[in-house]
Amino acid sequence: MEIRKLKLDELNRASVDEFKEQDKLPVAVILDNVRSMHNIGSIFRTSDGFAVEQICLCGITAQPPHREIEKTALGATLSVNWTYHETTLEAVEKLRTEGYQIIAVEQAQNSTMLNKFTPAPTQKYALIFGNEVNGVSDEVMQKIDACIEIPQFGTKHSFNIVVSAGIVLWDFFAKLVVG
Repeated sequence: MEIRKLKLDELNRASVDEFKEQDKLPVAVILDNVRSMHNIGSIFRTSDGFAVEQICLCGITAQPPHREIEKTALGATLSVNWTYHETTLEAVEKLRTEGYQIIAVEQAQNSTMLNKFTPAPTQKYALIFGNEVNGVSDEVMQKIDACIEIPQFGTKHSFNIVVSAGIVLWDFFAKLVVG
C-alpha cells in the first residue's frame, strides 16, 4: 500500500462561507481570562477544526484582529463565530439562557473524568477553559452545572490550555459526531 501525503488542494476544505453554513458541533468554548494570544489563536484554529458553534472571549482575553492571535489562528478568527464579554459570568449566564449546559474543564473535587463523561446528542455544551496560571475562576466555578477533568498520569499538574482544548473538543467530537 502506498501512503502519500495529500496536497492542500486535495483536502477539500470548506471556504469560510461554506463553514459558516455547515452543521456545527453543539459546543461553545468560553475562555476565562486567557493571557496568551498564541493560546487564543490556537484555540480558534482547533475550534475551526472541530466546527464548534462559537467562542466567548472573556475578561482579559484578547480579541481579534491582532497579529499575535493570527500567528496561530491562521485565519480561523474569520470562520469561527466569537463574542467578547467583560466577565466570564456574563458569558455563562447568556449561554445558560440559550440552553447550554455549563461545564468547567478543571481539576476539582467531584469532577467527572473526561473518559467517563457521555455528552447527550440533543444537549448544547459550553466548555470553560481557564487562565493559564489560575484555571477557571472560583466565582465561575460557583455557577457551573458540571466539571470535567482530563485524566493525567505524569508528574506535572496540568496540560497547556491548548492541549486541554484539543483533547476535550476531540472527545466531544468523537462521542457526538464520529460515534
